[in-house]
Amino acid sequence: MVAIDNMVEDIRYKSQILARTNKIDSAVTSMGLVGFGLGLLTALILIVVPVLLR
Repeated sequence: MVAIDNMVEDIRYKSQILARTNKIDSAVTSMGLVGFGLGLLTALILIVVPVLLR
């Protein structure tokens, strides 16, 4: 019985890790376009503002 209990706990642990990884991957994928847009806007501000202040 102990071997089966250990196997079940191992499977449960691995499934929880897999679920967390999928949630993180899903969140990163859904925010990818927003993050790209914010990064582009930030880069443009950091480049254009010093040029305009010159």
